[in-house]
Amino acid sequence: MESGQDTSRRGTGGVAASPADRELMRSALAAAPAALAGGDVPIGAVVAAPDGRVLASGHNQREELSDPTAHAEIQVLRAAAAEHGDGWRLSGCTLAVTVEPCTMCAGALVLARVSRVVFGVWEPRTGAVGSLWDVVRDRRVNHRPEVVGGVFAGECATLLEGFFDEHRM
Repeated sequence: MESGQDTSRRGTGGVAASPADRELMRSALAAAPAALAGGDVPIGAVVAAPDGRVLASGHNQREELSDPTAHAEIQVLRAAAAEHGDGWRLSGCTLAVTVEPCTMCAGALVLARVSRVVFGVWEPRTGAVGSLWDVVRDRRVNHRPEVVGGVFAGECATLLEGFFDEHRM
């Protein structure tokens, strides 16, 4: 895949990646390799305020912190909530992450009232934003963020493939 190519699939309502979404995904991609230092899967995430200012940037830290909940999304949701100034609510905010969120992370971003979720590569084994499950658009939940998936999917997949190729030898 050509570098910089955006292969996003549209979320509910035909939403395509905006230039701001692509910029946030670039920031998430830049944050992901830091997870490697701790021996973790290179997944990066950022949360942006409604005005586009980045509130938090982070990466997976499960191995480093010996914490099964230290996924990139959880780390940035915590930091962004502290920065945003509306308690735990991240209304109007966008979360960008290099891999489709799992069930735990999808539930957390619904509970945090994140308005938009932008992600890179689809995760058919554990994805909970449209692949295996669709937690964020379940009509039974009281908050359903807008979703844009597949943004720079090739670049996000390359990060993961390199990690798993090295660790499965």
